[in-house]
Amino acid sequence: MLSFVIPCYRSAQTIEAVVREIEETCGRLTQAADGYEIILVHDGSGEETWTVLKRLAQTDPHVAAYDLSRNFGQHAALMAGLRMAHGDVAVCLDDDGQTPADEAGKLLDAIDAGADAVYARYSAKQHSLFRNFGSAINDRMADIMLGKPHDLAVSSYFAIRRFVIDEILRYRGSYPYLIGLVLRTTSRVVNVDVSHRQREKGNSGYTLTKLISLWMNGFTAFSVKPLRIATLTGMGFAVIGFLYGIYTIIKKFVIPDVPVGFSAMMSALMFIGGMLMLMLGMVGEYLGRMYLTQNNTPQYVIREEAGTERGDA
Repeated sequence: MLSFVIPCYRSAQTIEAVVREIEETCGRLTQAADGYEIILVHDGSGEETWTVLKRLAQTDPHVAAYDLSRNFGQHAALMAGLRMAHGDVAVCLDDDGQTPADEAGKLLDAIDAGADAVYARYSAKQHSLFRNFGSAINDRMADIMLGKPHDLAVSSYFAIRRFVIDEILRYRGSYPYLIGLVLRTTSRVVNVDVSHRQREKGNSGYTLTKLISLWMNGFTAFSVKPLRIATLTGMGFAVIGFLYGIYTIIKKFVIPDVPVGFSAMMSALMFIGGMLMLMLGMVGEYLGRMYLTQNNTPQYVIREEAGTERGDA
């Protein structure tokens, strides 16, 4: 069986076309011969979108819809959808039509060829300049912090095997990050080239605040490298401060009349103080997330379901 998982956010105008394209594509896919399901997870974007999703689930035997009680974020919505998926392979894609459902066969062929996870790679993204910049920063940081292979492109359009899904669902932390969960599960991760469509309706749900939050989720949940970087930075500034202190003492002996610079001293204190606050804030971020996880802060909460009585349609 094949599962399609779609997190939905303000997609009342686009999701019907995406579902229709998936169903047309499944009619041609050999991997869907044993059946398929489409799981729509509404990530708290308003009644209009949920009304459309609920109608699709009530009229289409292949569709199940879940309404989250608030906006938990794309990765939490994906976790909810994967937990409801029955398929041997899950294909995750966007709700805006930019990820071409009719090219899902390329991802599934790579799975059949032996890959455990397959990410779509776009030759030219049709996102805004801001979104492309954010994606580039996220990709580069994943290389450094998560150990992602430099030549591996990650995107929101991907396919994963059942055992990868099961391992992902073992994660109970409050801040899931799918890329980190996949990379810590398997090294058999490949790319396939697909097209990327122009957005026809609506705007991206990712703001600068959400992108920063996403980065923080990934890099504090699956890597201690930020703490190590902070430690090395602190050591570096300590050495510089020590050497500068020796330089100041020697300079005072060599040139007794040289004035001691109050402005330079205050600048140095402000800079070092700012670095210390930054490092303490980073440690606090880790401790805060551990605290929230220990208090069982949920990844998501489902308010309502529709179409879940369909069985394995």
